[in-house]
Amino acid sequence: MSASLEKIKLKANESFSIGIFQDNFEECTWHYHDNYEISFITEGSGKRIVADSIEEFQPGDLVFIGKNIPHVWIADKDFDAPTQRKLEMVYLQFSEDVLSGGMLSLPEFQYVAKALNLSERGIRIKDQTLNEVSNLMLQLPYLSSFDRMIVFLELMNIIGKSENLVYLASNDYISKRFTTKNKRIETIHQYLMTNYRKEIDLGKIAELVSMAEGSLCRFFKNQMGITIFEYLNKIKVDFACKLLMDKNLSITDVALDSGFNNISHFNKQFKRITNLQPSEYRMRYKDLKY
Repeated sequence: MSASLEKIKLKANESFSIGIFQDNFEECTWHYHDNYEISFITEGSGKRIVADSIEEFQPGDLVFIGKNIPHVWIADKDFDAPTQRKLEMVYLQFSEDVLSGGMLSLPEFQYVAKALNLSERGIRIKDQTLNEVSNLMLQLPYLSSFDRMIVFLELMNIIGKSENLVYLASNDYISKRFTTKNKRIETIHQYLMTNYRKEIDLGKIAELVSMAEGSLCRFFKNQMGITIFEYLNKIKVDFACKLLMDKNLSITDVALDSGFNNISHFNKQFKRITNLQPSEYRMRYKDLKY
């Protein structure tokens, strides 16, 4: 991990990953994972993108994101140090194994189960619930394992009971999002989502799915109908479409933040995939509220 990227895990075990995340966000990427995540912003401001939701964030922002929902926080650039993007959050990540199906079927856990269901579209937590949950979030990194579990259940119960919640992902997005039962395609998709800003190494992907490079390329084309690099460009352009909603970002910034090395290649791929130039796309959606 580079010196500019620091991740402090204050507590971690098989059930939880809890701590404080500090990042200059030059390394931040559009990504997803198979854990649930609750994040409370303590420092920084900028844009939060969750699925097809784009909103401003600032200290006090609290969201609960279900598993496999793409998301990213893009901090405002510090004009005194323009290469830095500052953000600090307290986070809690947990897998579905923490809450077994049998436990969730108990009447005492009805609101915990409801909280998990709410997270499937991602939710922003506000008002009194924000105060209650954030107070518990700030305690979590410093508690013993048993006390963490008790506070975690209390936190989830509060979320499930609350009406102070705003959905993030649209129903349309959820109905159309990427899904597959093919483990190899899932592995490739996740690798590309995580590494789209870097030079993609086919050898690394082939190693991840235990295939030769030639077999990997044929397999992916047969399964998806396009090449790996065409699929990679779709991921980049999808993210660029979201960034273009922010009128304060130049098209060059959007291109670079989306993983394109030069503006001409970005324009070409954007036009090929959307049938619009980036500037045309921005004009078409300039009145979109986020």
